[in-house]
Amino acid sequence: MNTRGEKPQRNATTKVSRRDAIKTLGAVALTTGLPLAGVAAEEHATAPPVRTPSAGSGAGPGAAAGSPPTTYLFFNSEEAAFMEAAVARLIPADEQWGGAIEAGVPYYIDRQLGGAWGAGERLYRSGPWQPGTPSQGYQLPFTPAELFKKAIGAINKELAASGTPFAKMSPDQQDGYLRKLESGGKDLDGVPSEIFLAHLWGSTLEGFFADPVYGGNRDMISWRMIGFPGAYASYYDLVDQHGIKIDRAPMSLAQDARGHVHPNPNIPADSPPHNQ
Repeated sequence: MNTRGEKPQRNATTKVSRRDAIKTLGAVALTTGLPLAGVAAEEHATAPPVRTPSAGSGAGPGAAAGSPPTTYLFFNSEEAAFMEAAVARLIPADEQWGGAIEAGVPYYIDRQLGGAWGAGERLYRSGPWQPGTPSQGYQLPFTPAELFKKAIGAINKELAASGTPFAKMSPDQQDGYLRKLESGGKDLDGVPSEIFLAHLWGSTLEGFFADPVYGGNRDMISWRMIGFPGAYASYYDLVDQHGIKIDRAPMSLAQDARGHVHPNPNIPADSPPHNQ
C-alpha cells in the first residue's frame, strides 16, 4: 500500500458511469503499473445496505450474501461499521458486479493496518514535521495505523454527538459527508480530513484491485470485471500474437494447482535477505 497523502483526483463527469470509470482505471493501472487515481462514487441507488456489528463482537458489520463473515483484528466494532459504510459508498455494487464489500476490501485494509505497513515499517519517522508541497508526499508524524485510528475516532465522536453515526446515514448523506472530508478544512484529531480521505480511497482501490493473496479482491471480482488475467506464469504460446483478447479465467499468486486461493495478508513489505 502506498503512503501518499495527496488529494485524490476525482472524475465527476456525468457522461461516464461510475462502474465504467472504475473498470477503465483498474485496467490501466494493472497493465501499465500507473498509480491508481480517484473516481467518485456518483451512482448510489444500488449500493448494498450497511450492516452494523454487535457491540463487543470481533465479527464485522456483515458480509455480502454468500461471503464469509469478516473478523477484524485492527478495527473495533464502531470503526468497522464506519469502514464498511464508507468503502461501500466509494465502490458500491451495481446490478452486474459486486463492490468493495463483496470484494472484501474492509478485511484487506484491516489486515494491512494491523501489519508492517500499518506500523510504518518503511516510513521516515524522525521529523521535522512541517507542511509540505503536494510533490513531497506524506508529511505527517503518524503511522498509517495511527492515522486511521485518529481520523475514524474523531469522525465517530463528532457524528455520535450529532445523533447519526455514519453507518446510519442515507446514501446521499454519506456521499455528502465524504465529499466534505475530501474538500479539506476539517481537523480529525490532528489528521487533515483530505489526507485521511486520500488514504481511505487509495486503500479501498488497492483492496479492490490487488492480488487476492493480500486479502482483498475476493473471488478476483475486479479482475473478472475488467478482464485482467492475473498471474499466469507464462504466455509463451501467445508471445507472437498481437491485438488478441486474453480470454482466460484470472489466476492469483495465491492460487494452488486445484484453483483454491490461499490469502496471506501478512506478506512482509520487504524481501528477506539472501544468504551469503
